[in-house]
Amino acid sequence: MESSRKLIMLVDDNRTNLLTGKTALSEDYTVLTVSSAPKMLEALAWRRPELILLDVDMPEVNGFEAIKVLKDRPETRDIPVIFLTAMNESANELEGLRLGAIDYIIKPFSPPLLRQRVALHLLLENQKRELRDYNDNLQGMVEAKTKTILKLQNKILAAMAEMVEGRDGATGDHITNTQRYLKCLLSAVIKAGIQPEESGGWDVELLAQSSQLHDVGKISIRDSVLKKPGKLTEEEFAEMKEHVRFGIGFIERLEDGEEDSRFLRYAKIFAAFHHEKWDGSGYPHGLSGENIPLLGRMMAIADVYDALTSERPYKKAFSHEEAIGIIVKGKGTHFDPALAGLFEEAAEKFRREPRP
Repeated sequence: MESSRKLIMLVDDNRTNLLTGKTALSEDYTVLTVSSAPKMLEALAWRRPELILLDVDMPEVNGFEAIKVLKDRPETRDIPVIFLTAMNESANELEGLRLGAIDYIIKPFSPPLLRQRVALHLLLENQKRELRDYNDNLQGMVEAKTKTILKLQNKILAAMAEMVEGRDGATGDHITNTQRYLKCLLSAVIKAGIQPEESGGWDVELLAQSSQLHDVGKISIRDSVLKKPGKLTEEEFAEMKEHVRFGIGFIERLEDGEEDSRFLRYAKIFAAFHHEKWDGSGYPHGLSGENIPLLGRMMAIADVYDALTSERPYKKAFSHEEAIGIIVKGKGTHFDPALAGLFEEAAEKFRREPRP
């Protein structure tokens, strides 16, 4: 029935874009087309969409000005917004994400890509609402209900990881692989008694789940940078490094300052420090040695190993033996020497672990 269909609001001053978007989405959703930001604000007084597709470059009130109004109003601040941007607006994409947009789509957009992006974001929003509903009633839940929440959490993470990997152009299951490799290293560190005051209290499964968010910030990086087949320019690499800061910000918004969550605390460590290097040449903080948190040093090894052994738009996959050699060669420069040694011992298990 029409009343059960989700409402999408498409805001663009170009009639061709409105027609193209409505045609692409109308089979699955009710699409309300609006030709300006002021008309969008008027329409929101009587209709609440599940998602707003908002053009950036419009007369009267542009997309950036419009989203500020949306986020300032309690009744509209939670409506997810995806920006529609022209190819020559790439410099403004990061600004839009900072203002609260959840994604952007480049115009002229392809109908299949538009449908996929809309469907994925609606799935994420629905799952977040379900998770909030569960949390509102958490006190009265029994242990079985708590397990249900954890399963839902993993579904959200899997959906987010799928989005990040799809935009990154990765052909393998990077999130799943690094999760498994990290578990090998976690077990090895616990067994070796490294920093027992910390590692002695680790929950390996919780840490592995948290690690899924280590690259979540890549959702904020342009496709042209993520999927570039050749070497990045200095400016492009500087933008790529911003994914760490975006990842930290994303996780901090989930924390919301309400309570101490080990899951999110671990996730922030993985996101913040997996590109730091033992000799201080990494980013974003240029930390060195044991100033880098132990979990960050471990994530660096798992992340690099999978990157080496996986095919990427800019390179072919290295063999297991070649990857081991590169990791071991990085002792004392890129990697913690003690952890690299443990990696060398655990590498055979890495090789035996079948890829999904």
